Amino acid sequence: MGRSKVSSWIEATRPRTLPVSIAGVLAGCAVANFYRSFHWLPAIICLLFALGAQIVSNFANEYYDFKSGIDSKGREGFRRGVTEGDISPKAMKRATFSLLALTGLIGCSLIYWGGWWLLPVGLLIALFALAYSAGPWPLSRHGLGDVAVIIFFGIVPVMLTAWLQCGSWTLTQPGGDTQMWLTALLIGIATGMMADNVLIVNNYRDMDADRAVGKRTTVVIFGRRTMAIVYALFWVIAAILMMIATDPVLRSWRIANLWIPFGCMAGYFYRKLTQSSGSSLNGVLALTARFMLLSIVYLLITSFFRH
Repeated sequence: MGRSKVSSWIEATRPRTLPVSIAGVLAGCAVANFYRSFHWLPAIICLLFALGAQIVSNFANEYYDFKSGIDSKGREGFRRGVTEGDISPKAMKRATFSLLALTGLIGCSLIYWGGWWLLPVGLLIALFALAYSAGPWPLSRHGLGDVAVIIFFGIVPVMLTAWLQCGSWTLTQPGGDTQMWLTALLIGIATGMMADNVLIVNNYRDMDADRAVGKRTTVVIFGRRTMAIVYALFWVIAAILMMIATDPVLRSWRIANLWIPFGCMAGYFYRKLTQSSGSSLNGVLALTARFMLLSIVYLLITSFFRH
């Protein structure tokens, strides 16, 4: 395998977006740590599972968008190996389902901590990974990609990772009365909104090409201006939810009020988004993903100061 092939496969994983799945698991670990229930082994397995599921979704997106004619050569987004002829469609399809099987096996090991009910949850996650781009009604082509991202890159990984470590939805924080499920849900929604901002930038960049081939993303449906405002609002709302989740009654302003600068970054990101176009939006997308991960790392750090 030549260097170009290796580069093409690495690019197919879309490494600039992988902080999204990492952030979801780290946020769940932060929740568990708030309740003094962090356990490193299930956390690592959750991380591997989340990364595998995202890469499967990225591979499937590349393969099925090529098969349906959604992608074209010379697109402004990140290079698509299948579309550009660097990777054969057969190889990409084989890699997609092989990685799906491996990710499923990794996920099955979590049954030790969570029980057999995790099987249908895992199947639902696998179905989402494929249904985002494949099947008779691909979510990404009917304006449902944003909802799916908030659920499967925010609420699901945060709540699942937290529960697998805590073992209960009704734990309360030391010195507090907020139950774990509520903390996890608030942080999960916030994480999902930040993850969806990555998708918004992607679809903002591709709006013209998507409209031409009949792909109805939310940016195509509502327009760039509206979704740019949504993008900024999601940063603000995510910061507010994080502040509420980390200190529901605002007793510890030393921790809670530090989320305010994160919310104020919305204006900066809005300008970056609206003042960029074409391939320069790839940098905005990468910046969005990195800032999301930075926010969650900060959340994880604050969880140690709650004890």
